[in-house]
Amino acid sequence: MIPKTERAVQLIGPDQLVLNESKPVPAPGPHQVLCKVEVVGLCFSDLKLLKQFTGHARKSEVISGIDKNVLAEIPSYVPGDKPTVPGHETVVRVVAAGDKVKGAKIGDRFLVQADYRWLPTAGSNAAFGYNFEGALQEYVLMDERVITSPESESMLIPVPEDIAASAIALVEPWACVDNSYAQHQRRSLKRGGKCLVVGNGTITAPNASRVQPDALPSGQFDDVIYFGSDPTVAEKLFKNVATNGLFIICQCGGKFGRPVTAQIGRIHYGNIRVVGTTGSDPSMALTVIPATSEIRAGDTVNVVGAAGPMGMMHVIRNLSLGLRGVAVFAGDLNDERLAVLKRICDPVAKQNGAMLRPYNPQKESLAEACSYIVIMAPVPALVAQAVQNAGMRAIINIFAGIPVDKTGAFDLDAYIAKQMYFIGTSGSVLADMKAVLAKVLARRLDTNLSVAAVSGLDGAIEGIRAVEKNLLPGKIMVYPSCNGLGLTPLGVSPWDKQAEDRLLACYKKT
Repeated sequence: MIPKTERAVQLIGPDQLVLNESKPVPAPGPHQVLCKVEVVGLCFSDLKLLKQFTGHARKSEVISGIDKNVLAEIPSYVPGDKPTVPGHETVVRVVAAGDKVKGAKIGDRFLVQADYRWLPTAGSNAAFGYNFEGALQEYVLMDERVITSPESESMLIPVPEDIAASAIALVEPWACVDNSYAQHQRRSLKRGGKCLVVGNGTITAPNASRVQPDALPSGQFDDVIYFGSDPTVAEKLFKNVATNGLFIICQCGGKFGRPVTAQIGRIHYGNIRVVGTTGSDPSMALTVIPATSEIRAGDTVNVVGAAGPMGMMHVIRNLSLGLRGVAVFAGDLNDERLAVLKRICDPVAKQNGAMLRPYNPQKESLAEACSYIVIMAPVPALVAQAVQNAGMRAIINIFAGIPVDKTGAFDLDAYIAKQMYFIGTSGSVLADMKAVLAKVLARRLDTNLSVAAVSGLDGAIEGIRAVEKNLLPGKIMVYPSCNGLGLTPLGVSPWDKQAEDRLLACYKKT
């Protein structure tokens, strides 16, 4: 029997979380499904939403892709300053469905893909757990007209009964990790796109607008090519790079001479890319771009912030590749968390013939100029430091979501001279989740390795604060049906389906 009210963790303003003991449970409309939440993982992205609230790129209104009258029919659509329910790493079960629902029936169990990329907002796209209510509640409502892509793919992925809910829910963050390496990179000017050329020089490009530095336009372009080395001009041109755009810099033998300030967050959320050459041929800059953002054989990988929940996933993932000569340096400021990381990841390294070296940057500096650096904290200064410390042809993966409006200064001279490449991705796509899910179902990936604590809704707010303060070395999994369960660290106890079944059985009795 579906109750009239439910318990839910709601974000009602910046840094304002409350546990609502009597949130109304909505009745599904004709196109909607009501699902019971089995489990939901807490994510650092929840913390970013907590801090930014209406300023978060995914909390704003949907601007296209769906009729506004449809949105008005969905009580779980909560853009702007409306209270929302965080939580996007989840497994749900359908308990009620409207008569026009086609892709789900009562009893179906699903993994949720949270990213609605065909529904743009002003700065990003719509998402489950942001401008649509998420899973930190007992029941959640979803509308098929929202969760079905233009290619008719549902964001509800069917899953079997014999896999732990936690292992399935963790496919979502693992897919985000995988996507950050698997994304294909554009290595040429965009066909049919808009191109802006600034400065003296010659280039043949369709749809190109040529201007001098003192007459910069205000619009955005798919490709921006700058011949020169004036840091003020470069700083202005970053704003002209459109989402998914490419900024190509030809220094023509010059030097910027000082750090250049840029909207670093747009590399992650806007998927912009920056390449350069010390010469005057833009085609040479394009040769820096790798086909994908994947680890390469022989790479020395430095994961900055490695002992946190997502950092540990990066470490495990890169140790598991089986590539020749890969070494992973795992940096973290907390020695206790580093000890946990070593205990979990050492067997993975030995099994795959990789090298693992945990280190505390407050106590030791890396002598190696690493060729792949992963930034796990949304701090622009870490990006600047990575540019200084990285070796030739290094890839710098800005995985942590620096806010889109936040700027940071970095040594663009060194970046270009060492032929570096920034990458950054936000979320994952359906194919990423299905690929990771296939590994879990085949028992080739144990996502539960990253579980550090469990909780009911009673401990969820404390859990989010634990994520904020980096108190635990792994993921916190929240079970809404476990009424009264506070935040409970697991210690050295492994988390698996048997442990999950025992927990749920205990609270089912009570």
